[in-house]
Amino acid sequence: MVDTTSLSRAVDHFADRLRAAPQSRLQRSAAAEALALAREFARRAQLAEEPGREPREMPDAGMFAVADQITVAGHDLALVLKDEAEVEEAVRLVTEAQRRAGV
Repeated sequence: MVDTTSLSRAVDHFADRLRAAPQSRLQRSAAAEALALAREFARRAQLAEEPGREPREMPDAGMFAVADQITVAGHDLALVLKDEAEVEEAVRLVTEAQRRAGV
């Protein structure tokens, strides 16, 4: 079993920062960055769980829901990762998205 603790922590930290961010920051770029990451994580999880099936796109539930979307998609992805390299890649994606989001 792969240790995904680092991914869970990174996802939870980003989600907490989004929840604490002012609306103006969410509107500028943070919500869009978070949604893009949540969609990518959901896509990867679906491809791992159902290879050969076209992944469904996570809907845009609004800027106040992106923290929850990141949390759900990140923890879903953590369940299907196969090795430490995949975990490290996912953590890197969280770190980069959080930097771009400015939170």
